[in-house]
Amino acid sequence: MSESKLIGEITHYYGSIGVGIIELSGSLKTGDTITVKGKAGEFEQPVDSIQIEHKPVESAGKGDVVGVKMVRKVKEGDEVYVK
Repeated sequence: MSESKLIGEITHYYGSIGVGIIELSGSLKTGDTITVKGKAGEFEQPVDSIQIEHKPVESAGKGDVVGVKMVRKVKEGDEVYVK
């Protein structure tokens, strides 16, 4: 089993559209499976799309701030890992 790697942190969550904003400290691409860990627990989900400034991108890297559609509510400070 591969180790999960911390790749970012949730900085905002738009509940009305179910989108989490992630400040990346690593790289992320569509097709990755992420794990979000926080006080409310953790969950895994595939990354179907990534947006930077409301424009779809295939991948993003360290320092980018991206929007990802979330399957569950997330909170500021939740950590995002990729396998």
